[in-house]
Amino acid sequence: MNSSVIALIAFTSIFGAALLAMRLRAALPDHHLGADSKDAVRVGMGLVATMTALLLGLLIASAKGSYDSQKTQVIQIAAKVGFLDRVLAIYGSETVPARELLRRDVESIIPRLWPDKQSREATNPTAAQAQAMYASLQELTPQNEAQRSLKTQALETATDLSKTLWLLSAQKEPSIVTPLLVAVVLWLATLFLSFGLFAPANRTVVAAMLIVALSVSSALFLMLELDRPFDGLIQISSAPMRNVLSNLGQ
Repeated sequence: MNSSVIALIAFTSIFGAALLAMRLRAALPDHHLGADSKDAVRVGMGLVATMTALLLGLLIASAKGSYDSQKTQVIQIAAKVGFLDRVLAIYGSETVPARELLRRDVESIIPRLWPDKQSREATNPTAAQAQAMYASLQELTPQNEAQRSLKTQALETATDLSKTLWLLSAQKEPSIVTPLLVAVVLWLATLFLSFGLFAPANRTVVAAMLIVALSVSSALFLMLELDRPFDGLIQISSAPMRNVLSNLGQ
């Protein structure tokens, strides 16, 4: 289920609760809507509002942390690819096959991380590709101390690059768990139910409830988009990877 559908369900639940409460208000006896009743409901809803704010803040922090972490990893991958290509270029002409393998690896990584609508591939790196690249580096035969040092750096960088790719793959699952999201929507619906119960049923109040429900639902939508950084409205830019790809082999 994508972010738009979840946000629409949240909006329907929240705004629908407010409208339902306005209808219930007309059916309740007057003594149920007195000042004492309002005070009692206000105290209870204050606790619900506090819990909702805390949980919503936790979910937003989790989504933003996941987004920032994966964005950093993409930048690190691009930097390591560029550095590895430079090290191999300095090593000498013997590394031409390895550099070509590196280019092909990057060309395959980009569509896996940012799949188009026709090809929704997984973000897992291909094991065969990583093994071929590492084997190509291992086959290098240094002729002097400088080449031995460059080979060591290349192997270390290739290992770090592989680890970062697998780490990025392991983080592809959403960080926001469904029960917490359901709890937030239910608590928000409960709050709006209490708002509508004691609010006068006029167009101004309905319009205000509509705007507030839209605002809360849009916040949930943006939070869910942050939790899917390679697909949707708020995407991690592929520019670092595409820029380094355009410079490989030069």
